[in-house]
Amino acid sequence: MTEVSTPTGPAIVVKGVSKRFGDLEVLHGIDLRIDRGTTTCLIGPSGSGKSTLLRCIAFLEEATAGTILVDGAPLGFTEGPDGARTRLPAPSIRAVRAKIGMVFQQFNLWPHMTALGNVCEALRTVRRLPRKEAEERGMAQLRKVGLENRAGHYPSQLSGGQQQRVAIARALALEPEILLFDEPTSSLDPELTGEVLNVMRALAEDGMSMVVVTHEIGFAATVGRHIAFLDHGRVLLDGPPEEVFGAPRHPRLEQFLETYLDRGAATLV
Repeated sequence: MTEVSTPTGPAIVVKGVSKRFGDLEVLHGIDLRIDRGTTTCLIGPSGSGKSTLLRCIAFLEEATAGTILVDGAPLGFTEGPDGARTRLPAPSIRAVRAKIGMVFQQFNLWPHMTALGNVCEALRTVRRLPRKEAEERGMAQLRKVGLENRAGHYPSQLSGGQQQRVAIARALALEPEILLFDEPTSSLDPELTGEVLNVMRALAEDGMSMVVVTHEIGFAATVGRHIAFLDHGRVLLDGPPEEVFGAPRHPRLEQFLETYLDRGAATLV
C-alpha cells in the first residue's frame, strides 16, 4: 500500500510580493508566512492592500513581482535571481489553486438554486461527482455550519448570516487545505455577524489553515494565531496577537484601533 504523505512546513509563503495597477503600486514587497493549521488575520485601514494581497494569494490577481508558495509549490509564476518571471503551465496553476478555497464579502450564491444546490454545484461540475454523492457531501458541509435544516431554502429565504454560512459550506465542499476569507462579515449587521464568526472559530479549532481579512478586531485578537497589520501596502507589524496588540502599542496601530472603540475592541486587545 502506498502511504499518503502529509504536507509539512508552512501552508503559504509570500516572498517580496508587489502589485501594481497601472502607475499605482498597492503592495510593496510583502513578506508573509502562513503556518499550517493556524489562523492568520490581516488587519489595517481601508485601502491598505489587505484584500489585494488575499486576491494575489488566491491567484485572482497576479502579483507584479515576487513569489507565492503554497505547500512549497509556486503559484502562477517562478522568479529568477534577476527578477525575471516565468509563468507556469496551466495544469500546474490549477493544481496549486485547488488547495485554496475562498469566501468573499458578498455571498455570490446562485439565486435560482437551493442552499444544497449551491454547495453541490462545484462538486458536480468541477469534481464530476454523481448527484447522490455530491448531495451527501453537500449535506455534510451544511451540517458543519449548522444549516442542514435549511438545505431546501433558496438564498432569498435565508438571512445574510445564513447565506454567508452557505458560502462557507460551498468553499469547504471542495476540501481545500487553506481557506481565505475577505471581510466575510462586512455586509452583515452585528446580530448576524456572530453566527458567521462562530463557524470560523470552529474551523480554527479544527485546525483549518485560514487567512482572514477582517475589521473584527476582537476576533483577530482571540482567534488569530498570527496578526499582520498592513498600512499603505506594507506589512507594518507582523507577529502573534500578544506582541502586535501588547502594550506599548505601535502609534499607527493605536491610531487605527481608536476607530473601533465603539465595537468594544479596546476590551479585547
